[in-house]
Amino acid sequence: MSRGVMTGTLTRPEELIAAGLAAPEQAAALAEVAARYSVAVPTDVAALIETPDDPIGRQFLPDPAELTLLPQERADPIGDDAHEAVRGLIHRYPDRALLKLTSVCPVYCRFCFRRERVGAGTEGLLDAAALDKAFAYLAAHREIWELIVTGGDPLAVSPRRLAALSERLAALDHVKILRFHSRVPALAPERITDELIAALRASGKTVYVALHANHPRELTPAARAACARLIDSGIVMVSQTVLLRGVNDTVETLSALMRAFVENRIKPYYLHHPDLAPGTSHLRVSLEQGQALVRALLGRLSGLCQPIYVVDIPGGHGKAPAGPSYWRREGDHWRVEDWRGTSHAYADPPAVKKPAAP
Repeated sequence: MSRGVMTGTLTRPEELIAAGLAAPEQAAALAEVAARYSVAVPTDVAALIETPDDPIGRQFLPDPAELTLLPQERADPIGDDAHEAVRGLIHRYPDRALLKLTSVCPVYCRFCFRRERVGAGTEGLLDAAALDKAFAYLAAHREIWELIVTGGDPLAVSPRRLAALSERLAALDHVKILRFHSRVPALAPERITDELIAALRASGKTVYVALHANHPRELTPAARAACARLIDSGIVMVSQTVLLRGVNDTVETLSALMRAFVENRIKPYYLHHPDLAPGTSHLRVSLEQGQALVRALLGRLSGLCQPIYVVDIPGGHGKAPAGPSYWRREGDHWRVEDWRGTSHAYADPPAVKKPAAP
């Protein structure tokens, strides 16, 4: 697509139109979208977009379809509010908690499940009083083994503030794992500096970075180099991907993405079924489609490349595996389906009791 010289971050419909990323006749509808959901497309991300409807454009460019709201959609689709122990800290599962450090991202996804709580007009960085209460809760709950730092995007926070957070966490000896969820290594790789890496590691704990990427084209040479810097420093990387219509809903695209992760020492972790966030129906696939895609990956790809397909149950009930079942009971035996779709009988003999000692 032909477009003019772009600098900075595109945040307004008129800037997207001037850059050739939106049609002039969409201006009014896009302004309505942007008034409700934040827009930010860094120029390096915009440069990856070939057409507004390509797999990168569909993720980041506002679309009039976002004005379509369905009754099943929710402002809080995964139920964060139901498990907010103190402001900014979610304690949904027994051994881990989630800290929403910031409500700001360098780029805003059009399918974000927190889309009405991030971006312009939100609180930005979690304030000192809220952070104090979060740390008091963490200190009082010694069952918390892992802290997940998210947002917004926590790697959009300055290295100085990240170092302060990490150093404070060092005093919580029961918290062993520190995990950051971020798009920054792929979409703003210049932020992965030695200073930021040192800040992430300052707690002395085992540190993970979960990279959110949905299409192989996001893993540019600069992104791969940023991930290598993190991994070479001793940080472990895993992936999370959202299954999206028109982005990665083919076996070929998912295969290429999962292989690219593994080739770059990133273990595929979660493949998320899209959440019921408002205005996202044009990007959702059916559960049946998702299960068929996951089934097609089995056997086609190495076990290293297999993500866990999950649904976040609306209402705050947590994640549930959503992959297809390969087993069914038939009388006194089982039948199991292999990766080619062929069914086989499987005998599951009862356990033999160990003879009693004479």
